[in-house]
Amino acid sequence: MKKRSLDIITIIVGSLIFALAVNLFVIPNHLGEGGVTGVTIIAYYLFGWSPGLVSLILNSILLIIGYKFLDKNTTVYTIIAVAFNSLFLYLTESWHIASDEIMINAIFGGVFAGVGIGLIIRVGGTTAGSTILARIMNKYLDWNVSYALLFFDLIVAFSSYFIIGAQSLMFTIAMLYIGTKVMDFIIEGLNAKKAVTIISNEQNKIAEEVSAVMDRGVTVLHGYGHYTKLPKEILYIVISKQEVSTLKKIVRTIDKDAFLTIHDVRDVFGEGFVDITK
Repeated sequence: MKKRSLDIITIIVGSLIFALAVNLFVIPNHLGEGGVTGVTIIAYYLFGWSPGLVSLILNSILLIIGYKFLDKNTTVYTIIAVAFNSLFLYLTESWHIASDEIMINAIFGGVFAGVGIGLIIRVGGTTAGSTILARIMNKYLDWNVSYALLFFDLIVAFSSYFIIGAQSLMFTIAMLYIGTKVMDFIIEGLNAKKAVTIISNEQNKIAEEVSAVMDRGVTVLHGYGHYTKLPKEILYIVISKQEVSTLKKIVRTIDKDAFLTIHDVRDVFGEGFVDITK
């Protein structure tokens, strides 16, 4: 219950920050946005319709269409996010900030949007809109969700060209890029993890050294070389980003001919990391 309450508070704060991004930095500087929010902003520029009301209507329709693509918990959190985001868009419509520097406003618009959406996604919610469309594309066309999101955001952003012009569109694209990077930072945090696979003839020595020096667990996977058909033991290790250089030094010292791959890992649960119940 305590965790759920904290999650809901986080969603509310994220919704407020995202609404401020739109009303303080995007609309006053005649910038665009991606996804459903971008559509609401276009509607505001053309017809003067309230972004909060249009956002609520469009996101509600998409949520009804695509709720089956979200699990129960995500659906509840998404409903909360949509409701509060629309409310804050309405309540902060008249808020302004004294700044005429469009570049500064684009930067802060991206930062605020990234923080707001990042907080919502971090606790398991979504902002509905293009997220649901992306999941539908993933199910029926096997599109990667991230690429599908980018696809829908860019369609809306480029559509705004005819209303905001070329310069504002360029600032909008820069703002979206900043928002994406900030959102990734909020979701993943400072301590990003790396998954490492190592193929070496000295796998036992490497595993022992990793356990002794780095105090990390090592998983041994059994495979074989396709050409030689000889059996091989593959080491699989999950470490923090800061530990990569130490691991590479260990491998290089023991076997400079070792084959090593390093992959980004978004979430790691279990012993030595985050408890899976959190």
